[in-house]
Amino acid sequence: MSISSTTIERSTTTSSAVRTRHRFSLRDYEQMIEFGILEENTRVELIRGEIVDKMTISEPHATCVKKLNHLFIAMLAGRAVVGIQDPVVVLESRPEPDVSLLLPRDDFYLESTPCVDDILLLIEVADSSLEYDRTEKLSLYAEAGVCEYWIANAKQQCVEVYRNPQSNGTYAYEQVFKTGETLRIGKLPGIALAVDQVFKPKK
Repeated sequence: MSISSTTIERSTTTSSAVRTRHRFSLRDYEQMIEFGILEENTRVELIRGEIVDKMTISEPHATCVKKLNHLFIAMLAGRAVVGIQDPVVVLESRPEPDVSLLLPRDDFYLESTPCVDDILLLIEVADSSLEYDRTEKLSLYAEAGVCEYWIANAKQQCVEVYRNPQSNGTYAYEQVFKTGETLRIGKLPGIALAVDQVFKPKK
């Protein structure tokens, strides 16, 4: 059953942002990167066989990602690898979540792209992408078996936490954490992060 101190409202209207889509297999996509057809700074990701244009990053979005990076590196030395907008492989897709926490590995994933078994937590920072992150990304991560997924809602300054993935593309646990509340990571006991640290200016 879902556990929620605050209801997560999902719009039934179509997002105003239009995304251009093209269909390719994971192998096609990786070869396009290997041969330089897709350059390193090309802002796309492979989602369920479609190459999807990523949203333009706003200043609040970029700032939130930087803060999460700073916080996690300070907190998790030796316990996790922190990825920032790096690719992961899930269900023949290659999304690039804003933040990924991964199991430690000596090669820091030089030899292979992280997969579901390596993932401790994925985070998407959302402003204009909120509806997409709650639907397309959430269903992909849940169906793939990603153990924990957060949406850092930059507009409302809250964090949506999802755990216990289900094969039907949902999570059994969902809860919204607001300013004044504390976040914890299921696979990293002892780690606590205040929502205020994610969004509020440092005093």
